[in-house]
Amino acid sequence: MEPRGWLPLLLQLGLMWPPWAQPEPQLRVFVVPHSHMDVGWLHTVQENMQAYVTNVYNSVVEALTLEKKRRFIAVEQEYFRLWWDGVASHWQKRKVHQLVAKGRLEFVLGGQVMHDEAVTHIDDQILQLTEGHGFLYETFGVRPQISWQVDPFGASSTTPTLFALAGFNAHVISRIDYNLKEAMQDNRQLQFVWRGSRSLSAEQEIFTHVLDQFSYSKVPRYEGFNWDGEAIFPGPSLDGKYPSMEIPVTEDSIPDFTHLLGKRVLHKASWFQTAHILWPWGCDRQFFNASLQFANMDIVMDYINSEASEFGFSVEYATLGDYFRAVHSDQVAWQVRDHRDFLPYSSDMHHAWTGFYASRSGLKALARRASSLLYAGESMFTRYVLLAPHPYLDPAWGLQQLQQLRWAVSEVQHHDAITGTHVPNVGDMFVEHLSTGMQGVHKLMASIIQDRSPAHSGKRGPWGHSGPRQVSAPVWEESLRPGGHFAVVYNPLAWTVTTIITLTVDFPKVSITDESGLPVPAQAQRSKEMPSAYDLHVLTTIPGLSYRHYSIRPSRSSQEETGEPEPFVAKTTQFGGRLRRYGGQVGGSLVPVENGCYIVFMDLDTNLMHSVWERQSNRKVYMTQQFMEYHANSDVWQGPVSDNYVFTPSGTAEPAWEAVRMEIVEGPLVTEIRQYFYRLPTFTIYSRLARGPQGSDGALLCHHIEQEYQVGPLELNREAILRTSTSLNTGRVLYSDNNGYQMQRRPYRNYKNNTIARNYYPMVQSAFIQDRRSRLVLLSNQAHGVSSQRNGQVEVMLHRRLWNNDKWALNNDLTLNDSSVVHPVLWLLLGSRTLTSDLHQRSGLALQHQPVVMLREMNESSIHGPVHGCEAVTLPPSVHLQILSIPGWKYSSNHTEHLQTLQKGHEAKADLRRVLLRLQHLYEVDQDPVLSRPVMVNLQSVLRGLGSVVSVEERSLTGTWDVSEMRRWTWSTRDPHGHRGSGTLVLTPNERPSGSAVLSRGVS
Repeated sequence: MEPRGWLPLLLQLGLMWPPWAQPEPQLRVFVVPHSHMDVGWLHTVQENMQAYVTNVYNSVVEALTLEKKRRFIAVEQEYFRLWWDGVASHWQKRKVHQLVAKGRLEFVLGGQVMHDEAVTHIDDQILQLTEGHGFLYETFGVRPQISWQVDPFGASSTTPTLFALAGFNAHVISRIDYNLKEAMQDNRQLQFVWRGSRSLSAEQEIFTHVLDQFSYSKVPRYEGFNWDGEAIFPGPSLDGKYPSMEIPVTEDSIPDFTHLLGKRVLHKASWFQTAHILWPWGCDRQFFNASLQFANMDIVMDYINSEASEFGFSVEYATLGDYFRAVHSDQVAWQVRDHRDFLPYSSDMHHAWTGFYASRSGLKALARRASSLLYAGESMFTRYVLLAPHPYLDPAWGLQQLQQLRWAVSEVQHHDAITGTHVPNVGDMFVEHLSTGMQGVHKLMASIIQDRSPAHSGKRGPWGHSGPRQVSAPVWEESLRPGGHFAVVYNPLAWTVTTIITLTVDFPKVSITDESGLPVPAQAQRSKEMPSAYDLHVLTTIPGLSYRHYSIRPSRSSQEETGEPEPFVAKTTQFGGRLRRYGGQVGGSLVPVENGCYIVFMDLDTNLMHSVWERQSNRKVYMTQQFMEYHANSDVWQGPVSDNYVFTPSGTAEPAWEAVRMEIVEGPLVTEIRQYFYRLPTFTIYSRLARGPQGSDGALLCHHIEQEYQVGPLELNREAILRTSTSLNTGRVLYSDNNGYQMQRRPYRNYKNNTIARNYYPMVQSAFIQDRRSRLVLLSNQAHGVSSQRNGQVEVMLHRRLWNNDKWALNNDLTLNDSSVVHPVLWLLLGSRTLTSDLHQRSGLALQHQPVVMLREMNESSIHGPVHGCEAVTLPPSVHLQILSIPGWKYSSNHTEHLQTLQKGHEAKADLRRVLLRLQHLYEVDQDPVLSRPVMVNLQSVLRGLGSVVSVEERSLTGTWDVSEMRRWTWSTRDPHGHRGSGTLVLTPNERPSGSAVLSRGVS
């Protein structure tokens, strides 16, 4: 068909410019080829590599090499690194270097994965970015400058702040609330400058682009421009035939393709302020036959460009960098968005994506335990390596153990991993990778202790495969053997910690002494998990990044005979069961449980908590807790259902118990309240109040009520919550955190549909409710969903078990029939706003990074003596040591030198003298009159004990930029006020210290 034959049809559809328009094209369409490759979801990493990922990179490199105008963006580095290290030929690697150098293959985002933004912790987000960016810089000398966060289920304001700190110039998101996106499209507000941090404001702002209603896919997924079809598993196809392959572009079919493209272009043009149109071309598992894709699209684009004046637009292959450079050149004055996030996310009025905040709670807990172990292992290894000599442990082996866990922790941050929105066998893969990585770091830490404690080593085995067993306080799954043990306790935080570690022993009569041979305060009580064993609570005070050493021996004789003090054996008082009341008088008989900061009153009429007296403010807050459940519909033909992603309750929550039995275990260090909620299943709350030294050393220990819960197995189609109801007049306003970084105000909102679910928010580390006098803070060591459905209430979703008859979900095994028992932990802080603001951040870190306990059996050759330690590190109270590690970078910190090394093709070795240091100011602006002030940090004190420091370099967040060389784009705004400065060693509120400091230690 001749072009003039079908152009009138386009004119009738309003797709052409009127005759009086200028002849030159006014719209410039940037076609950005990409493939969305989930690290997990429906298939494991290896299954995806086999079915399509390998062919994506093989065929893209070939297709780009054949035609210079073609472009492609690569996103998640886990897949690319697997291809690069295990598949790519020498020829392919050489071509990739050339394509990257010419800007035709562009790495965007650059992290190991496209991380989730709702339930991931900021430290883990930074880790996975650092891992990916380090590989790209080491291999190609490039540093990603554009993000591509197009599939996470909602957008956090933490992410744009991190990307700005990493040197990004633009940020791309997609999944925001459906009605908000519609309004932003109508008002042409899909592009703006986002100041994601209330404290850093304009200093770390970033230009943000929200993809329109077509998201990161092309036109509807199976409608046009999909010539390679759908990937098949286990694949690939032997005959080159795949499902849903689009018909080829021919003279007869080209009108259909140009019509479809033109229609979408004009839609997009009406939603944006500039004449530059971003058109992502690709979707899930695409471009595994890139040559076929490009060969057909070449024809379509060439045809449109040959008639560009009549179409009214031109089309070109582009990278994201090409597109944003064009937008930036227009110098539009952009609207400014403040620190508010885009959570929660609803795809329509019936589907609130708030269920995944609690899906697969066990995996969420494991991911955070792995992260905490990695944090401790990094600083322990760094201080060990930099303190020569280390004759028995190979540092290269130690670095390998850390790198393996870095990879696993990075991988599980993917938006279909830690979210729990994957199939069961993919979940098994994540667990296996995390467990293997943790085992390696356990061996590393054990070997470090063994190497530094020659007197305790006994008969040595292979380094890293013998030595002490290692657990994190306070839970240990094995009991101490009768022969006695040495315990080494390591504090990974950079301040002195006073806490209680808990071990399990076979009997209560033990002798516990410290490294000086002095007795240590301890308490023994019957174990809640193993009735035949005892929990041994030990009070310890450990300076920052330091060790304490204890000897635990069975007492052969009575205390009277030996004079050796023994642990106090706690007294247990049992209370009979109480049925759930439907009315009547309560609170007639109260039992107090107290420490130096709180008195918790338990109601013997119900066996529930009645109230809490907070001593410092001298205020009593009525507070009760109970387990409840939301019931979920399982039949898609009867209405919306809850699933891995969405939360769609059938009604309000109902009590999940019929009776409560209680016992109180009281001792001098810890008093524990055990509440057993009966029905099917059984729920349990273990509430603990600790007693420690008076003053600042014991403040964190005293000022929280620790609660451990046992939840599950749930009945099918139940979503379990813990509801805490108080006398606080909160007005149904909740505050919850963005990724453990900053708090967001969450007022209760009424909606026409799904109001309960749409008022749920992610709680990664903390949430609170408050009135004018008091605040109740909840701290968590894993992600949960949190909501305030009534005045004075806060509820936390702890566990979910769901099944429905959706055919797609069943065919893909994407169900949430999670029959596990989970054991989440919360710390409750109650007090004035001033008190809780002071303790909030440090308490959250104390919960997340508890001391690590390493045990070794005594033997006849053992000699009592301390582990050879390092000097303690103590940072100011508002500063947190976010990381102290040896990354193992193989590149020069001088950019010019590194590029020259790459050109020469020299293979570099990991530099174990370079240390990555990140410091974080913990407090937001105006949060605390003292602690929110900028802080001057003396790096010599932080690096004390690491030897002589040769140089200090201030780097970007992921370590790839020297901040003095980092020049981010400046965007014109309608609100130009705000400081835009470079970082210094003065930390301002909520700042991550201009990224990272890199140090080199001279060999002494």
